[in-house]
Amino acid sequence: MDNEMNKFVKIALVSLLPLVSSQTVVAQEKTAVDMINLFEKLAGKQPGFRKAHARGVCASGEFMPNKSLSNYSTSELFKTDKVPATIRFSLGGGNPMADERAPGARGMAIQLKLPSGAMHNIVGNSTPVFAAKDPDTFFGFLETLIPGEDGKVDMRKVGQYVATHPSTQPAAAWQRTAKTPYSYANTEFFGLHTFFMNDSNGNETKFRWHTTPDLGVKVIEKEALATLENGFLEKHLTEQFANETISYTISISLGRKEDTNIDPSQAWPADRPTEVMGKLTLTSVGGKACDSINFDPNVISAGFKSSDDPVLRMRSPAYAVSFGKRLSGQ
Repeated sequence: MDNEMNKFVKIALVSLLPLVSSQTVVAQEKTAVDMINLFEKLAGKQPGFRKAHARGVCASGEFMPNKSLSNYSTSELFKTDKVPATIRFSLGGGNPMADERAPGARGMAIQLKLPSGAMHNIVGNSTPVFAAKDPDTFFGFLETLIPGEDGKVDMRKVGQYVATHPSTQPAAAWQRTAKTPYSYANTEFFGLHTFFMNDSNGNETKFRWHTTPDLGVKVIEKEALATLENGFLEKHLTEQFANETISYTISISLGRKEDTNIDPSQAWPADRPTEVMGKLTLTSVGGKACDSINFDPNVISAGFKSSDDPVLRMRSPAYAVSFGKRLSGQ
């Protein structure tokens, strides 16, 4: 039981993305500042770094959209041949020196620059579900991870919380079998949240996106991890880029009425129809182009709309707090 709970702690720590709830949690209204402060309690203060997904590598690329999706959305994204992209791959958690050999969530954030100058962000994790159904539940769970006076997390307290909050359990199940990715070039990413496309007639189509690596998914077995140095993810990505084309197929799953719009802890059924959104190809690896970017997933082009998923909705203010602290060296 202790081993399973330790694994669940990892999923929370490595998949933390800034969230904030405008609702009451334990009779106290939580703000973006509260959440960022809690992140810093869990990972320590890391001045100048992102408060979640602190360790990462930047890349540049080109995105070639599938123009046939203009039947679903009026976005200018589907009216152009290709657009430049800035991509950040990352390791979950707030520690910029986190051990890449540990299994758990990896992140991929994409910013597309459209011909008009508008930006369209796509953000996701290698986890197919989020760690809780809403910010309140997630915040409560994070509080159980604060170490006691002895410097240790009370695993009994964590276990009790998980047992009484079912929405935290799908992520725990994923973590129990998660393995360490070989490279960001061999990792699949999931958008987790529901969005809508709007066509010229005012019709809405809901979807969730996911990204498949064209080089295939590849993981490292536990026995081989000991031979790797911390920092291998960027090393493997750089070596692969020098020798082969690194690209990803971005697809969208089309939801049905009964599929949840607001609960990112629930995966949609695997048999939902899919459409290819486009192809993302890397043109360089490394550099500092990502440093000035806030990859807020609610920054999307006209013709798209965010759902009322409370986790998605609460990202913007918390991302802003983290962004401001990072740029000011806090």
